[in-house]
Amino acid sequence: MESTQNLKKRIKSVANINKITKAMELVAATKMRRAQEIALASRPYAFTALDLLANLTLIEKSAKLLLPELLRQRKIKKVLFVLVSSDKGLAGSFNGSVFKKFEQHMERDKEKYKNEGKFFLAVGEKAFAYLSKKGLKVVEKFIEAGDFTEVEDMHPLTDFIVKGYLAKRWDRVVAVSTHFKSALKQEPHVRKILPIEFDSIKETIRELIPETGRFAELIKEQNIMFSAAAKNTIYTIEPSPRIVLEDLAKHLLFMQIYHLILEANASEHSARRMAMKTASDNALELSEKLTLEYNKSRQAAITKEIIEITAGAESLS
Repeated sequence: MESTQNLKKRIKSVANINKITKAMELVAATKMRRAQEIALASRPYAFTALDLLANLTLIEKSAKLLLPELLRQRKIKKVLFVLVSSDKGLAGSFNGSVFKKFEQHMERDKEKYKNEGKFFLAVGEKAFAYLSKKGLKVVEKFIEAGDFTEVEDMHPLTDFIVKGYLAKRWDRVVAVSTHFKSALKQEPHVRKILPIEFDSIKETIRELIPETGRFAELIKEQNIMFSAAAKNTIYTIEPSPRIVLEDLAKHLLFMQIYHLILEANASEHSARRMAMKTASDNALELSEKLTLEYNKSRQAAITKEIIEITAGAESLS
């Protein structure tokens, strides 16, 4: 049996760890609620923005309207992969699930990407470390996108992606991130950002619309529709369709990326809270076991001393 002195040290160490994980759990819970609030509140706008973006992709050539570069299809020669992770660890399986999804996607579509140049953009320190370890070419990394992301914080990331696309450094942009479903469930998913296509946006909206809850009802109440009927939508664009569509396409793409980061942030804080809660529960359970073992060891030592005293007294009598 382990000595009482060592057991006391272990109990103290576990208690200190429990205090740290409990504090981290409370901090993560506060950030989680704020991040969830922002992500969920932005969904109706994101749905409408994506719906309008999809409608713009369906404008026919017969309309004699030259679509901006972001809305036009071209031959795919080079692909940019955007991997979204956290800057810090202690988030459970949050980062691991994103990396696993990325590997599965690359393995599944390796034939499609075989003849295409591949570039990688890291959002978060963990993504950068992962891509660097794999020996993949990281063209840029963006950090500190977590916690409470403001709209202005997303401009450098969006501008970098758009400028590279317009300069034809890449012809397709694929993002791998985490979709927030609930405080207990976050799912990694692959989303094609560029080129903007009707089918990819349709799939994105299907992934983002919750099946239940107040936001599912809000979609119905606001009559946010998305279907092939959108082809018949007529827009009157003033003063210049070319200038308006260029700015509008960039803004809608920006909102798509911004919403993607918000979902990832909410997922990160939710995963970290659950990880810290599990760590706190484990520390408490271990502390109880060590305390019980300590009491048994102490009781055994007391019993041994009583036996020795009794034996000594009997030998003297």
